Amino acid sequence: MKAAKPAGAFSPWEWLVAFRYLRARRKEGGVALISMIAFGAISVGIAVLIIVMSVMNGFRAELLSTILSFNDHAFVQGQAATEVNYPATVQRLRAAPGVTSAVPTVEAQALISGGGITRGVNVRGVAAADLKASEIGSSLRMGTLDGYGAGQYGGDMVVLGERLAGELGVKPGDFVTLTSPSASATAFGTAPGQKDYIVGATYSVNMSTFDQLFVYMPLEQAQLFFGRGADVDVIKVRVDDPDKVENNIADIRAAAGPGAVVTDWRDADAAYWGALQVERNMMRMIMMLIIGIAALNIISALVMLVKNKERDIAVMRTIGASQGSVMRIFLLSGAALGVVAAPIGVLMGVLFCIYIEPIQRAVDWLFGTDTFSADVYFLSSLPAKLDWMEVALVFGWTLACSILVTIYPSWRASRIDPVEALRYE
Repeated sequence: MKAAKPAGAFSPWEWLVAFRYLRARRKEGGVALISMIAFGAISVGIAVLIIVMSVMNGFRAELLSTILSFNDHAFVQGQAATEVNYPATVQRLRAAPGVTSAVPTVEAQALISGGGITRGVNVRGVAAADLKASEIGSSLRMGTLDGYGAGQYGGDMVVLGERLAGELGVKPGDFVTLTSPSASATAFGTAPGQKDYIVGATYSVNMSTFDQLFVYMPLEQAQLFFGRGADVDVIKVRVDDPDKVENNIADIRAAAGPGAVVTDWRDADAAYWGALQVERNMMRMIMMLIIGIAALNIISALVMLVKNKERDIAVMRTIGASQGSVMRIFLLSGAALGVVAAPIGVLMGVLFCIYIEPIQRAVDWLFGTDTFSADVYFLSSLPAKLDWMEVALVFGWTLACSILVTIYPSWRASRIDPVEALRYE
């Protein structure tokens, strides 16, 4: 008679017994409860991790997009920004590979007064053609740029952020007073420069810090008002892909010429973006640890299951099941919780991110409050950007944790002595 061929690893009967053990009887309710807790904790943990990482990705993308659409990508200062050099420097920069614009700019701080209110502001002196071609030119809320830059020394028209205009209680056609810290000579000594300007237009870039802090003035007027002569403070350069501005720095330096100081947006906000990246990495690590802790519940469920099934294990061993078979059975029983919980958690997290705006509106309506104020967070809505590589990483991490935590209790199950287990049966 031909001997039966032994079943291989993870044979159908091992799968059958493993999933039979997952359907706990009433008297094994403790196992079922702990399994449900483990299942729920893993699913919710994955969903929360995906949501948190997607929101942080969304914040970074929105902030980067908004900041770089308003600010510039590289900055040329030094000898290249002097009266003699900057016109030629601007032409060379505009012809450099990857450069989309080069704008000579005067940057200064001043006090602005209107409607009985005084605020500190940053003033940017920019030529009319450059302002109309910029983000400001396409973000006007009220007024027009038609008179901007017209008249002697560029004229007296300025452009304000919408929030700043609202705080001052002014609108296009009203006058504001700018006070420069640059001293000017008078019959009684020196005094800060002061002049009235007409508001030509207001803009909004949907970021409260910028909308309430910046004033735009014609370049020639800014040079006169702040005592720059014919010099500029900086030539601001924009490139095709600001996230990879390092690829353009060498060409920008070559075009700027000797004596130029070239920096980019990463240098200007290095501490901020570095802190944001550290926070993102730490949050990912914390949430992944939470998933690992949730997966530890599988150990509790599996230990109780092994304790309840000692007699079954002994019977299987006496009829020929190997230690490896017993170990694989309980490995499959424990890992199945994570394998089933992982895709459900991923689905929950992805759906939440896709429908995050309706969910935010529902929460606002339910609690009757603005849960995401633009005044606090600088953005008008809660952003979420799914990174499918991160989703895959979360999924893989969960599967790995679910399998790893089952190894020890499964090994313990395989080491049960059939004789001892059946002695008192």
